Amino acid sequence: MTMVRTKVVLLGSGFIADIHAESFRRFVPDAEVTAVYSRNIDKARAFADAHGIPAAYDDIQELLDKSDVDIVDICLPNDLHHPACIQAVNAGKHVIIEKPFCLSLREADEMIEAAKENNVLLMYAEELCYAPKYERVRAIVESGALGQIYMLKQSEKHSGPHSRWFYESKHSGGGVMMDMGCHAIAWFMWMLKDYNPVSVYGHYMRVYHDTDGEDHALTQLEFEKDGRTIICVAEDSWVKHGGMQDAIEVYGDEGVCYSDLFQGNSSQLYSLRGYDYASEKAGATTGWTFPIFEEAFNQGYPQELAHFVDCVRNGKKPLTDGELGRAVIAVIHAAYASAREGRKLALPYNSTAERPVDNWR
Repeated sequence: MTMVRTKVVLLGSGFIADIHAESFRRFVPDAEVTAVYSRNIDKARAFADAHGIPAAYDDIQELLDKSDVDIVDICLPNDLHHPACIQAVNAGKHVIIEKPFCLSLREADEMIEAAKENNVLLMYAEELCYAPKYERVRAIVESGALGQIYMLKQSEKHSGPHSRWFYESKHSGGGVMMDMGCHAIAWFMWMLKDYNPVSVYGHYMRVYHDTDGEDHALTQLEFEKDGRTIICVAEDSWVKHGGMQDAIEVYGDEGVCYSDLFQGNSSQLYSLRGYDYASEKAGATTGWTFPIFEEAFNQGYPQELAHFVDCVRNGKKPLTDGELGRAVIAVIHAAYASAREGRKLALPYNSTAERPVDNWR
């Protein structure tokens, strides 16, 4: 009997859409990508040709009307997440959204409510919650191997984004905190599911990038439960050269754990002439480099996509849903406000700003 595969359409034809397309093709046999959307039809067609996708569109509504689709995978610039999500769920499609969830709490509430009204699933695609190495760390921590946890750290640093729109807050909503700090906050919440975030302190700066946001950020959160406090520290940077760094640290009163997504699964290689690709954001492939094996798999992209397909096929609730996406955005708004005021702010923080960075300026 031929298996009926879940049909997926991609909205977007950039860097992250490329990762999603390859992850579906190589690692999610229950699904097939049947169409792609880009505002530029030539880019959409080129993307479709490169990934063996049957159809390309430059109009989302036309795609939704003409495509027999179960899942809409949103890989668009941040300011387009909300309108695309509303359009897709109103068409009765299940939606998975790349980080960050959206720009404002108003948008988040509207997206979550629209999904409920249309009885469709809405998933926040936070790949760190599905990265195999980090999931192994979580299981070890939950077993009690490190004793009582008192501090978590997460850092993500590289030399800057792939596309110009990341530097323009009208599209991105903020700088590096919005781009990468969202990973840390979601991971902290994932690790500390029974704890509540009670305060945030942000220190943000613009080192050298031409951006109206920040390109280096240090954020500290406090989580509490039954009188116990756990400190969480996120360091995010667009000004670190030498390739991508994504690492976590977990501190307990009986142990400690250090884990790095990239260095622990790479080779050490020296080349005078260079080669095709080492790892994300690696500026060169000459000299000493660290080519990584199965980069997207290590980061958790195929696992998160396979999870959502399983949820759609079997009526399950996503582990990382719209509520998590909203919670992350709420903390990000507060973090920017804290950076502006130069002091720790209590959570929850009520922000009516349309973009997180508006709380900073």
